[in-house]
Amino acid sequence: MNKEQIKELAKDPTFIPGIYNYCDRWCERCAFTSRCLNYAMGEEEFSDSETHDLNNEAFWEKISETFKATLELLEEMAEEPGIDLSSLDLEDAAYEPKQDRDTVANHECSRAAKIYAKMVEKWFNSAKNLFKEKDEELNMKAELELPNSDPFAEAEILEDALEVIQWHQHQIYVKISRALLSKMDEKREAPDEFPKDSDGSAKVALIAMDRSIAAWGRMLEYFPEREDDLLKILVHLERLRRKTEQVFLNARAFVRPGFDE
Repeated sequence: MNKEQIKELAKDPTFIPGIYNYCDRWCERCAFTSRCLNYAMGEEEFSDSETHDLNNEAFWEKISETFKATLELLEEMAEEPGIDLSSLDLEDAAYEPKQDRDTVANHECSRAAKIYAKMVEKWFNSAKNLFKEKDEELNMKAELELPNSDPFAEAEILEDALEVIQWHQHQIYVKISRALLSKMDEKREAPDEFPKDSDGSAKVALIAMDRSIAAWGRMLEYFPEREDDLLKILVHLERLRRKTEQVFLNARAFVRPGFDE
């Protein structure tokens, strides 16, 4: 695509200005590809993008519903053993390099986000046989054609949950780090009435956490025998979510172009 073609595309009122500034870069799952100039520039053919967007909108609505249900379950599970969901536990942060004195890297939110990424990696490494067994179980159900059973739908739901977790695994740290850096820059600048990049970036991180919590809720549903491990991950992620909301008080109210309008 040459410069003139890009200029012509940019004039198209269909595209929402700046929508790509506060997205998660997951175009395959985005409900706004037909309104995004970045997506159009990267695609030679995007005539079916509207249908693509509708399907993805439905997908994220289901994730949102699951998030709410998982959060209620997590609060119930945490109440009995007296787990505090409001305070971050950073004892597992010993792996953080001592030479890294960067303010952002040492902030409790970014450190907790790094810990979360490690927890995800560790859990998936430990669950390889678990997934293999689940795959065999679903294949057996499909062969037997059991009544009131839809192994293909189960497999799709599980795969969706895995994709959500893995897509956001490291992105949460990246977005929180950007938000913290922006916040530091904003403090050095003269105050203005424009929306703050720190809030926008933090909101993307918070949405990633919301979706990840919902996906881990699916894991809990499919693998109840791993409840202890999954609860640790959910508790840590929920604590990080709450702390991020405390650090960036206006993040949830930030209006992302397109997504929140």
